Amino acid sequence: MRITFSILFCFSLFTGFAQGDTLSVTINQADKIFIAANFQLMASSMNIETQKAQEIQAKLYPNPILTADFNAIDPENNKVFHIGSGGQQSVQLEQLIILGGKRKSQIDLAKTNTQMSELAFQDLLRQLKFQLHTGLFLLSQKKLLISKYDKQLSLLDEIVTAYEKQIPKGNIPLKDLVRLKGVYLNLSNDRATIYGDYFDQMTKVQTLLQTKKIVSPIVSDAEIRAFVLPINVEDLYQEAIVNRPDLLMSQKDLVFAQQYFSLQQKLAKPDITLFASYDQRGGAFQRQFDLGFAIPLMFWNKNQGNIKSAQAQIQLKNFAYEGMKSQVLAEVNGTYLQYQQTVKEYTKNSKLYNDDFEVTLKGMTDNFQKGNVSVLEFVDFFESYNNALSEMTRTKIQLATSIEQIKLSTGKEQF
Repeated sequence: MRITFSILFCFSLFTGFAQGDTLSVTINQADKIFIAANFQLMASSMNIETQKAQEIQAKLYPNPILTADFNAIDPENNKVFHIGSGGQQSVQLEQLIILGGKRKSQIDLAKTNTQMSELAFQDLLRQLKFQLHTGLFLLSQKKLLISKYDKQLSLLDEIVTAYEKQIPKGNIPLKDLVRLKGVYLNLSNDRATIYGDYFDQMTKVQTLLQTKKIVSPIVSDAEIRAFVLPINVEDLYQEAIVNRPDLLMSQKDLVFAQQYFSLQQKLAKPDITLFASYDQRGGAFQRQFDLGFAIPLMFWNKNQGNIKSAQAQIQLKNFAYEGMKSQVLAEVNGTYLQYQQTVKEYTKNSKLYNDDFEVTLKGMTDNFQKGNVSVLEFVDFFESYNNALSEMTRTKIQLATSIEQIKLSTGKEQF
Protein backbone atom coordinates (compact mmCIF):
# COMPACT_ATOMS: atom_id res chain seq x y z
CA MET A 1 0.00 0.00 0.00
CA ARG A 2 1.15 3.56 -0.72
CA ILE A 3 0.80 6.52 1.64
CA THR A 4 -1.08 9.52 0.24
CA PHE A 5 0.88 12.52 -1.00
CA SER A 6 -0.07 14.76 1.94
CA ILE A 7 1.03 12.17 4.47
CA LEU A 8 4.28 11.58 2.64
CA PHE A 9 4.94 15.32 2.59
CA CYS A 10 4.37 15.68 6.34
CA PHE A 11 6.44 12.63 7.14
CA SER A 12 9.37 13.70 4.95
CA LEU A 13 9.22 17.21 6.39
CA PHE A 14 9.24 15.86 9.94
CA THR A 15 12.07 13.43 9.18
CA GLY A 16 14.12 16.17 7.55
CA PHE A 17 13.73 18.37 10.58
CA ALA A 18 14.67 15.56 12.92
CA GLN A 19 17.88 15.01 11.02
CA GLY A 20 18.70 18.71 10.93
CA ASP A 21 19.40 21.17 13.68
CA THR A 22 17.36 20.25 16.76
CA LEU A 23 17.10 22.14 20.04
CA SER A 24 16.38 19.62 22.81
CA VAL A 25 15.39 21.50 25.97
CA THR A 26 13.67 21.04 29.29
CA ILE A 27 11.06 23.60 30.36
CA ASN A 28 13.58 25.39 32.60
CA GLN A 29 16.20 25.51 29.85
CA ALA A 30 13.63 26.90 27.42
CA ASP A 31 12.74 29.61 29.95
CA LYS A 32 16.36 30.75 30.14
CA ILE A 33 16.68 30.91 26.35
CA PHE A 34 13.36 32.75 26.12
CA ILE A 35 14.31 35.41 28.69
CA ALA A 36 17.70 35.98 27.07
CA ALA A 37 16.56 36.09 23.44
CA ASN A 38 12.95 37.25 23.12
CA PHE A 39 12.72 40.64 21.39
CA GLN A 40 9.37 41.56 22.96
CA LEU A 41 10.88 41.22 26.42
CA MET A 42 13.92 43.24 25.37
CA ALA A 43 11.72 46.06 24.10
CA SER A 44 9.65 46.03 27.30
CA SER A 45 12.80 46.10 29.46
CA MET A 46 14.01 49.20 27.60
CA ASN A 47 10.81 50.97 28.63
CA ILE A 48 11.83 50.40 32.26
CA GLU A 49 15.18 52.08 31.55
CA THR A 50 13.32 54.98 29.94
CA GLN A 51 11.22 55.50 33.06
CA LYS A 52 14.29 55.27 35.31
CA ALA A 53 15.82 58.08 33.26
CA GLN A 54 12.70 60.14 33.98
CA GLU A 55 13.34 59.58 37.72
CA ILE A 56 16.76 61.16 37.25
CA GLN A 57 15.17 64.06 35.40
CA ALA A 58 12.57 64.63 38.14
CA LYS A 59 15.33 64.97 40.76
CA LEU A 60 17.12 67.74 38.86
CA TYR A 61 16.67 71.28 40.18
CA PRO A 62 15.74 74.18 37.84
CA ASN A 63 18.74 75.91 36.32
CA PRO A 64 19.58 79.49 37.36
CA ILE A 65 18.96 82.22 34.79
CA LEU A 66 21.65 84.75 33.98
CA THR A 67 20.52 88.00 32.29
CA ALA A 68 23.09 90.50 30.94
CA ASP A 69 22.31 93.94 29.48
CA PHE A 70 25.03 95.92 27.69
CA ASN A 71 24.93 99.31 26.01
CA ALA A 72 24.77 99.13 22.21
CA ILE A 73 24.77 102.83 21.24
CA ASP A 74 25.61 105.85 23.46
CA PRO A 75 24.23 108.92 21.56
CA GLU A 76 25.49 111.42 24.17
CA ASN A 77 29.12 110.34 23.90
CA ASN A 78 28.78 109.07 20.34
CA LYS A 79 30.07 105.62 21.24
CA VAL A 80 29.13 102.06 20.36
CA PHE A 81 29.17 99.36 23.05
CA HIS A 82 30.01 101.88 25.70
CA ILE A 83 30.43 99.46 28.62
CA GLY A 84 33.50 100.83 30.35
CA SER A 85 33.52 102.68 33.66
CA GLY A 86 31.62 105.58 32.14
CA GLY A 87 29.19 103.40 30.14
CA GLN A 88 26.25 101.16 31.01
CA GLN A 89 25.97 97.47 31.75
CA SER A 90 23.82 95.38 34.05
CA VAL A 91 23.77 91.72 35.12
CA GLN A 92 21.06 89.77 36.93
CA LEU A 93 21.08 86.20 38.29
CA GLU A 94 17.78 84.45 39.07
CA GLN A 95 17.01 81.16 40.79
CA LEU A 96 13.58 79.55 41.09
CA ILE A 97 12.98 78.02 44.54
CA ILE A 98 10.35 75.26 44.40
CA LEU A 99 8.23 75.27 47.54
CA GLY A 100 5.45 73.16 49.01
CA GLY A 101 6.94 69.72 48.29
CA LYS A 102 6.26 69.88 44.54
CA ARG A 103 9.64 68.46 43.60
CA LYS A 104 9.19 65.48 45.92
CA SER A 105 5.75 64.82 44.41
CA GLN A 106 7.21 64.86 40.90
CA ILE A 107 9.92 62.40 41.98
CA ASP A 108 7.26 60.12 43.51
CA LEU A 109 5.27 60.21 40.27
CA ALA A 110 8.36 59.26 38.27
CA LYS A 111 9.10 56.35 40.63
CA THR A 112 5.53 55.09 40.34
CA ASN A 113 5.80 55.25 36.55
CA THR A 114 8.95 53.09 36.75
CA GLN A 115 7.19 50.58 38.99
CA MET A 116 4.29 50.39 36.54
CA SER A 117 6.73 49.74 33.68
CA GLU A 118 8.30 46.92 35.69
CA LEU A 119 4.86 45.43 36.32
CA ALA A 120 4.02 45.74 32.62
CA PHE A 121 7.21 43.79 31.90
CA GLN A 122 6.22 41.09 34.40
CA ASP A 123 2.74 40.90 32.88
CA LEU A 124 4.17 40.43 29.39
CA LEU A 125 6.56 37.80 30.75
CA ARG A 126 3.65 36.01 32.45
CA GLN A 127 1.60 35.82 29.24
CA LEU A 128 4.48 34.83 26.96
CA LYS A 129 5.62 32.13 29.39
CA PHE A 130 2.12 30.68 29.34
CA GLN A 131 2.28 30.49 25.54
CA LEU A 132 5.76 28.96 25.67
CA HIS A 133 5.01 26.33 28.31
CA THR A 134 1.70 25.20 26.83
CA GLY A 135 3.37 25.04 23.42
CA LEU A 136 6.23 22.90 24.74
CA PHE A 137 3.88 20.49 26.50
CA LEU A 138 1.75 20.15 23.36
CA LEU A 139 4.82 19.51 21.18
CA SER A 140 6.15 16.83 23.52
CA GLN A 141 2.86 14.91 23.67
CA LYS A 142 2.04 15.28 19.98
CA LYS A 143 5.50 14.04 19.07
CA LEU A 144 4.96 10.90 21.19
CA LEU A 145 1.56 10.35 19.62
CA ILE A 146 2.99 10.73 16.11
CA SER A 147 5.72 8.19 16.84
CA LYS A 148 3.12 5.63 18.01
CA TYR A 149 0.95 6.30 14.97
CA ASP A 150 4.02 5.78 12.76
CA LYS A 151 4.59 2.33 14.28
CA GLN A 152 0.95 1.38 13.81
CA LEU A 153 0.89 2.59 10.22
CA SER A 154 4.05 0.63 9.50
CA LEU A 155 2.43 -2.48 10.96
CA LEU A 156 -0.76 -1.96 8.97
CA ASP A 157 1.25 -1.39 5.82
CA GLU A 158 2.93 -4.77 6.26
CA ILE A 159 -0.41 -6.50 6.86
CA VAL A 160 -2.09 -4.82 3.88
CA THR A 161 0.85 -5.70 1.63
CA ALA A 162 0.65 -9.31 2.72
CA TYR A 163 -3.14 -9.37 2.16
CA GLU A 164 -2.74 -7.90 -1.32
CA LYS A 165 -0.56 -10.88 -2.26
CA GLN A 166 -3.15 -13.34 -0.96
CA ILE A 167 -6.19 -11.83 -2.68
CA PRO A 168 -5.36 -13.17 -6.19
CA LYS A 169 -4.93 -16.63 -4.70
CA GLY A 170 -8.38 -16.49 -3.14
CA ASN A 171 -7.05 -17.08 0.37
CA ILE A 172 -8.50 -13.87 1.85
CA PRO A 173 -11.82 -12.14 1.06
CA LEU A 174 -11.53 -8.72 -0.62
CA LYS A 175 -13.77 -7.10 2.00
CA ASP A 176 -11.16 -7.79 4.70
CA LEU A 177 -8.51 -6.01 2.66
CA VAL A 178 -10.81 -3.05 2.02
CA ARG A 179 -11.60 -2.86 5.75
CA LEU A 180 -7.90 -2.78 6.65
CA LYS A 181 -7.20 -0.12 4.02
CA GLY A 182 -9.99 2.01 5.49
CA VAL A 183 -8.44 1.73 8.95
CA TYR A 184 -5.07 2.71 7.47
CA LEU A 185 -6.49 5.76 5.70
CA ASN A 186 -8.35 6.91 8.83
CA LEU A 187 -5.22 6.63 10.93
CA SER A 188 -3.20 8.45 8.24
CA ASN A 189 -5.69 11.30 8.20
CA ASP A 190 -5.61 11.51 12.00
CA ARG A 191 -1.85 11.68 11.89
CA ALA A 192 -1.97 14.42 9.23
CA THR A 193 -4.19 16.50 11.52
CA ILE A 194 -1.75 15.99 14.39
CA TYR A 195 1.12 17.05 12.14
CA GLY A 196 -0.77 20.25 11.33
CA ASP A 197 -1.19 21.09 15.02
CA TYR A 198 2.42 20.12 15.67
CA PHE A 199 3.98 22.36 13.05
CA ASP A 200 1.63 25.25 13.85
CA GLN A 201 2.72 25.11 17.49
CA MET A 202 6.36 24.63 16.47
CA THR A 203 6.28 27.96 14.63
CA LYS A 204 4.95 29.75 17.72
CA VAL A 205 7.56 28.20 20.02
CA GLN A 206 10.39 28.99 17.60
CA THR A 207 9.21 32.61 17.49
CA LEU A 208 9.17 32.84 21.29
CA LEU A 209 12.65 31.33 21.55
CA GLN A 210 13.94 33.29 18.53
CA THR A 211 15.39 30.17 16.96
CA LYS A 212 15.23 28.43 13.58
CA LYS A 213 16.07 25.07 15.12
CA ILE A 214 13.43 22.40 15.59
CA VAL A 215 12.47 22.53 19.27
CA SER A 216 12.26 19.11 20.90
CA PRO A 217 10.90 19.48 24.47
CA ILE A 218 12.13 17.06 27.12
CA VAL A 219 9.06 16.31 29.24
CA SER A 220 8.66 13.10 31.23
CA ASP A 221 5.45 11.45 32.40
CA ALA A 222 6.65 12.08 35.95
CA GLU A 223 6.59 15.82 35.28
CA ILE A 224 3.01 15.54 34.02
CA ARG A 225 1.95 13.47 37.05
CA ALA A 226 3.51 16.10 39.36
CA PHE A 227 0.83 18.55 38.19
CA VAL A 228 -1.76 16.67 40.25
CA LEU A 229 -1.67 18.82 43.38
CA PRO A 230 -3.90 19.55 46.39
CA ILE A 231 -4.88 23.16 45.59
CA ASN A 232 -7.19 25.33 47.68
CA VAL A 233 -9.13 27.98 45.77
CA GLU A 234 -8.96 30.47 48.66
CA ASP A 235 -5.17 30.28 48.55
CA LEU A 236 -5.32 30.95 44.81
CA TYR A 237 -7.38 34.08 45.41
CA GLN A 238 -4.75 35.42 47.81
CA GLU A 239 -1.92 34.52 45.44
CA ALA A 240 -3.62 36.41 42.62
CA ILE A 241 -4.17 39.55 44.73
CA VAL A 242 -0.51 39.53 45.77
CA ASN A 243 1.13 38.42 42.52
CA ARG A 244 -0.98 39.30 39.44
CA PRO A 245 1.09 41.99 37.64
CA ASP A 246 -1.88 43.53 35.81
CA LEU A 247 -3.84 43.82 39.07
CA LEU A 248 -0.82 45.32 40.84
CA MET A 249 -0.43 47.71 37.90
CA SER A 250 -4.05 48.82 38.34
CA GLN A 251 -3.30 49.35 42.02
CA LYS A 252 -0.25 51.43 41.13
CA ASP A 253 -2.40 53.40 38.71
CA LEU A 254 -4.59 54.31 41.68
CA VAL A 255 -1.48 55.32 43.67
CA PHE A 256 -0.35 57.43 40.71
CA ALA A 257 -3.73 59.20 40.67
CA GLN A 258 -3.43 59.94 44.40
CA GLN A 259 0.10 61.27 43.93
CA TYR A 260 -1.03 63.39 40.98
CA PHE A 261 -3.86 64.83 43.09
CA SER A 262 -1.33 65.69 45.81
CA LEU A 263 0.87 67.41 43.23
CA GLN A 264 -2.05 69.49 41.93
CA GLN A 265 -2.83 70.62 45.48
CA LYS A 266 0.78 71.65 45.96
CA LEU A 267 0.80 73.53 42.66
CA ALA A 268 -1.75 75.89 44.25
CA LYS A 269 1.08 77.07 46.48
CA PRO A 270 3.37 79.65 44.86
CA ASP A 271 7.07 79.20 44.19
CA ILE A 272 9.52 82.00 44.78
CA THR A 273 12.20 83.43 42.51
CA LEU A 274 15.29 84.96 44.14
CA PHE A 275 17.56 87.27 42.21
CA ALA A 276 20.69 89.36 42.59
CA SER A 277 21.62 92.14 40.16
CA TYR A 278 24.35 94.65 39.36
CA ASP A 279 23.60 97.86 37.48
CA GLN A 280 26.52 100.11 36.55
CA ARG A 281 24.74 103.38 35.73
CA GLY A 282 21.04 102.64 35.14
CA GLY A 283 19.82 102.58 38.73
CA ALA A 284 19.35 105.16 41.42
CA PHE A 285 23.05 104.93 42.20
CA GLN A 286 26.14 104.15 40.21
CA ARG A 287 27.47 100.59 40.46
CA GLN A 288 24.28 99.54 42.22
CA PHE A 289 23.93 96.00 43.72
CA ASP A 290 20.41 94.75 44.39
CA LEU A 291 18.76 91.68 45.92
CA GLY A 292 15.12 90.78 45.42
CA PHE A 293 12.45 88.15 45.04
CA ALA A 294 9.36 87.51 42.93
CA ILE A 295 6.32 85.51 43.98
CA PRO A 296 2.98 85.06 42.16
CA LEU A 297 -0.10 86.21 44.06
CA MET A 298 -2.63 83.37 44.01
CA PHE A 299 -5.75 85.54 43.85
CA TRP A 300 -7.73 84.00 40.98
CA ASN A 301 -5.97 80.93 39.61
CA LYS A 302 -5.52 78.52 42.51
CA ASN A 303 -5.41 75.46 40.23
CA GLN A 304 -9.00 74.66 41.20
CA GLY A 305 -9.91 72.89 37.94
CA ASN A 306 -6.88 70.59 37.90
CA ILE A 307 -7.39 69.73 41.57
CA LYS A 308 -11.02 68.78 40.99
CA SER A 309 -10.12 66.76 37.88
CA ALA A 310 -7.35 64.89 39.73
CA GLN A 311 -9.74 64.13 42.57
CA ALA A 312 -12.23 62.60 40.14
CA GLN A 313 -9.43 60.51 38.64
CA ILE A 314 -8.81 58.91 42.04
CA GLN A 315 -12.40 57.70 42.18
CA LEU A 316 -12.21 56.50 38.57
CA LYS A 317 -9.00 54.54 39.18
CA ASN A 318 -10.46 53.06 42.36
CA PHE A 319 -13.49 51.77 40.45
CA ALA A 320 -11.15 50.38 37.75
CA TYR A 321 -9.07 48.57 40.37
CA GLU A 322 -12.09 47.02 42.09
CA GLY A 323 -13.48 45.96 38.71
CA MET A 324 -10.21 44.32 37.71
CA LYS A 325 -9.96 42.63 41.09
CA SER A 326 -13.40 41.05 40.59
CA GLN A 327 -12.41 39.97 37.08
CA VAL A 328 -9.15 38.42 38.31
CA LEU A 329 -10.89 36.47 41.06
CA ALA A 330 -13.46 35.21 38.55
CA GLU A 331 -10.63 34.06 36.26
CA VAL A 332 -8.95 32.27 39.15
CA ASN A 333 -12.19 30.50 40.05
CA GLY A 334 -12.73 29.45 36.45
CA THR A 335 -9.22 28.05 36.04
CA TYR A 336 -9.53 26.26 39.38
CA LEU A 337 -12.76 24.53 38.37
CA GLN A 338 -11.23 23.57 35.02
CA TYR A 339 -8.16 22.22 36.77
CA GLN A 340 -10.25 20.12 39.17
CA GLN A 341 -12.18 18.60 36.27
CA THR A 342 -8.98 17.90 34.34
CA VAL A 343 -7.36 16.22 37.36
CA LYS A 344 -10.40 13.92 37.67
CA GLU A 345 -10.19 12.99 33.98
CA TYR A 346 -6.43 12.46 34.07
CA THR A 347 -6.57 10.36 37.26
CA LYS A 348 -9.36 8.17 35.89
CA ASN A 349 -7.75 7.77 32.46
CA SER A 350 -4.36 6.98 34.00
CA LYS A 351 -5.93 4.06 35.86
CA LEU A 352 -7.69 2.82 32.73
CA TYR A 353 -4.81 3.31 30.31
CA ASN A 354 -1.89 1.16 31.44
CA ASP A 355 0.56 -1.40 30.09
CA ASP A 356 -2.33 -3.80 29.47
CA PHE A 357 -3.15 -1.84 26.32
CA GLU A 358 0.31 -2.35 24.82
CA VAL A 359 0.42 -6.02 25.80
CA THR A 360 -3.05 -6.64 24.41
CA LEU A 361 -2.24 -4.78 21.18
CA LYS A 362 0.79 -7.00 20.61
CA GLY A 363 -1.23 -10.10 21.44
CA MET A 364 -4.10 -9.14 19.15
CA THR A 365 -1.67 -8.34 16.33
CA ASP A 366 0.19 -11.62 16.69
CA ASN A 367 -3.04 -13.65 16.84
CA PHE A 368 -4.49 -11.78 13.90
CA GLN A 369 -1.44 -12.56 11.78
CA LYS A 370 -1.75 -16.21 12.82
CA GLY A 371 -5.43 -16.23 11.86
CA ASN A 372 -6.69 -16.70 15.42
CA VAL A 373 -8.49 -13.32 15.44
CA SER A 374 -10.90 -12.12 12.78
CA VAL A 375 -10.47 -8.84 10.87
CA LEU A 376 -13.54 -7.42 12.60
CA GLU A 377 -12.17 -8.19 16.08
CA PHE A 378 -8.72 -6.85 15.19
CA VAL A 379 -10.09 -3.62 13.65
CA ASP A 380 -12.44 -2.99 16.59
CA PHE A 381 -9.62 -3.35 19.08
CA PHE A 382 -7.21 -1.37 16.93
CA GLU A 383 -9.62 1.57 16.71
CA SER A 384 -10.43 1.39 20.42
CA TYR A 385 -6.73 1.37 21.23
CA ASN A 386 -6.11 4.49 19.13
CA ASN A 387 -9.08 6.27 20.64
CA ALA A 388 -7.71 5.52 24.11
CA LEU A 389 -4.25 6.67 23.04
CA SER A 390 -5.61 9.96 21.68
CA GLU A 391 -7.74 10.52 24.78
CA MET A 392 -4.78 9.92 27.11
CA THR A 393 -2.66 12.37 25.11
CA ARG A 394 -5.46 14.94 25.28
CA THR A 395 -5.80 14.66 29.06
CA LYS A 396 -2.02 14.99 29.53
CA ILE A 397 -1.94 18.16 27.44
CA GLN A 398 -5.05 19.45 29.22
CA LEU A 399 -3.55 18.79 32.66
CA ALA A 400 -0.35 20.66 31.79
CA THR A 401 -2.37 23.48 30.24
CA SER A 402 -4.65 23.67 33.29
CA ILE A 403 -1.78 24.12 35.73
CA GLU A 404 -0.28 26.75 33.42
CA GLN A 405 -3.64 28.52 33.35
CA ILE A 406 -3.63 28.58 37.16
CA LYS A 407 -0.14 30.10 37.07
CA LEU A 408 -1.36 32.62 34.52
CA SER A 409 -4.46 33.57 36.53
CA THR A 410 -2.59 33.90 39.85
CA GLY A 411 0.71 35.32 38.56
CA LYS A 412 2.62 32.76 40.62
CA GLU A 413 5.47 30.90 38.93
CA GLN A 414 5.44 27.62 40.87
CA PHE A 415 2.97 25.49 42.81
